[in-house]
Amino acid sequence: MLSLYLKEVRSFLSSIIGYVFILIYLIASGLFHWILSYNTNLLEGAEADLIPFFNLSPLILLVLIPAITMRSIAEERRTGTIELLFTKPISDLGIILAKYFAGITLMLIAIIPTVIYYFSMYYLGDPVGIIDLGATLTSYLGLILLGAVFVSIGIFASSLTSSQIVSFILAMFLCWFIYDGLELLGAFAQVGELDTIIRYLGISYHYNAIKKGVIDTSDLIYFLSIIFLFLYATLTSVKSLKR
Repeated sequence: MLSLYLKEVRSFLSSIIGYVFILIYLIASGLFHWILSYNTNLLEGAEADLIPFFNLSPLILLVLIPAITMRSIAEERRTGTIELLFTKPISDLGIILAKYFAGITLMLIAIIPTVIYYFSMYYLGDPVGIIDLGATLTSYLGLILLGAVFVSIGIFASSLTSSQIVSFILAMFLCWFIYDGLELLGAFAQVGELDTIIRYLGISYHYNAIKKGVIDTSDLIYFLSIIFLFLYATLTSVKSLKR
């Protein structure tokens, strides 16, 4: 599994795909948070915090992560190399986890440079250091968990088809629906207590809870459960390719 993981990471970083993902994320984030005069601009906020950054990043990632995961299994299916992978001394789960953790690695490489945002707001605040470190750390944890869910969804979508375009569109829709769609559905369902249950199933409900600076075990269990669910679904899909 380790060799396949390293191969996947190298394939990201030895081609333009990985660098385009990192650059687009950082450029889009930089434009909206530091240059454009919009409600996401950190310099125009009333308080020294990174709330606009953590509100916008999921929307950027739900487009970019499907773009980097769309080829993970779909391309293997299209070229027939998936059959070659099946002959290697690695389990089906190992194949999936190697591709999954490679996607996680690329996501972390993109997110890590944004730590400079914290130090910028730390020194720009009045007084210096007024920014809430605890809330920032938990928000970063929430963003990483959210990105990890998106990667698992992207891998799953890629396992369903040999078309990268179909994989991308399906993954992007699923990411949006689970992140924001369920929240909207719960807000307009008007069916009593079921509204709350529907909203609870959405990522934004738990992501927003973590952004408040409190890590609840139920939120962690939720993210890990969704990741497990999609990885298991991917495993089932991959196993079906052997039949």
